[in-house]
Amino acid sequence: MIVVMSSGATEEQINMVMRKIEEYGLQVHPIFGVEKTIIGVIGDDKTKIVETMAGYPGVEKIIPILKPYKFAARETHPEDTIIQVGDVSIGGDHLTIMAGPCAVESREQILNVARMVKLAGGSVLRGGAYKPRTSPYSFQGLGEEGLKYLAEAREETGLPIVTELTDPRKMELFCNYADIIQVGARNMQNFVLLTEIGKSGHPVLLKRGPSSKIEDLLLAAEYIIKEGNSQIILCERGISTFETYTRNTLDLSAVAALKSLTHLPVVVDPSHAVGISSIVPSMCYAAVAAGADGLLIEIHPNPNSALCDGPQSLDFEKFYATMKTIRKVASAVGKKVG
Repeated sequence: MIVVMSSGATEEQINMVMRKIEEYGLQVHPIFGVEKTIIGVIGDDKTKIVETMAGYPGVEKIIPILKPYKFAARETHPEDTIIQVGDVSIGGDHLTIMAGPCAVESREQILNVARMVKLAGGSVLRGGAYKPRTSPYSFQGLGEEGLKYLAEAREETGLPIVTELTDPRKMELFCNYADIIQVGARNMQNFVLLTEIGKSGHPVLLKRGPSSKIEDLLLAAEYIIKEGNSQIILCERGISTFETYTRNTLDLSAVAALKSLTHLPVVVDPSHAVGISSIVPSMCYAAVAAGADGLLIEIHPNPNSALCDGPQSLDFEKFYATMKTIRKVASAVGKKVG
């Protein structure tokens, strides 16, 4: 259940409502917005008692939420959430292109990629500084040195950066460097990490796990929101099925489903979904047509020499050509790139 306080509710009225809810033996999870405060009520069937508080001073409305995810549900927030990262808007009628290499390999590489992303009309630079790899002997990333190179690329091009955090102990470091913290598919249910990101208040890109249901993804987002951070971008990046031709199966139906279930913006990572560079452009166009708010595209100056995920990376020429068609599809569905 959600208690929506009116825009003019005083601190005293908000505290009174929360105290009363707690007297019923229920938990409260307030989210203090710019205009309104929303109080999430967690507990058993006694939540129905809260409906009697509809006439309390400062209470605008009380919304019963039957879904297990409360704050992420569209019933809580009927309007689309638009996340502002610097000058970049994510959500609404914007189509945000996030592009870059799987891993930051060198200063020269990431600067060249950043320039290409900017030239082609992308809005956000992506790149991994810390890489969780299946094999412990694979390239693990440059670490903090990679974060510094990303920051230098942002300084030159003005592009915000998104990079993956795997260790909650490095939260402060990432908040100092990253504009958007990425939670990779392997960590979607790393609840300690999600909780710490929630406490940080930092924008986050949350990837769907390869074996996770749509509800699992929304519940993972709930871990972050209940700590007071609603700056969440959901990411569909393919799921595991019996099909082996592509790396994963890109579930574009999830985009349409999520847009109806939640107010949070939804982006698609076609590169990790299919793992084959020749198919990536077509999946970009399909994702935009399905209603995605953005794309996460892997590009590399020389995919054949990439230290990770070269087979799914577009070279600069192909990326530039793909961006031209993306603009046409975006225009057809009422989105503007940027």
